[in-house]
Amino acid sequence: MVANAYARTYRANSVLTASPGQLVLMLYDGALKSLAIAREAFSRHEDDMSRIEIINVQLQKAQAILYELQSGLNLQQGGEFAQTLNRLYEYHNRRLLEANLRKKVEPVVEVERLIGELREAWAEMLSKNDASTPARIRGVA
Repeated sequence: MVANAYARTYRANSVLTASPGQLVLMLYDGALKSLAIAREAFSRHEDDMSRIEIINVQLQKAQAILYELQSGLNLQQGGEFAQTLNRLYEYHNRRLLEANLRKKVEPVVEVERLIGELREAWAEMLSKNDASTPARIRGVA
């Protein structure tokens, strides 16, 4: 019980102290976690009625995260990159809606792979930006 409270406090502090770039990474991680739980629930025996609820809840969580990522896009200043991400997030959400309505795992696997690729690219961009930032600005020195 106490460990759970410490974990919640740690997560809350992580969010409050994260940079905007790190917050995006956290959102990708959250979406991937929900998709993994949903994908695992698809493999449960069909007689397990809780699997339908788990799939529904986890896919809706992933969709909410994607909507949050989409709402954070600045389509005017972001140019073609922001427009492309916007269309990609719309595609992800359509596929997850399809997966949830038809209870098919294939769209979940596809979206999980695509978000994983975005997450890795985002993490690489953050690490390159961090490496190019002088240590005194990062607070290391």
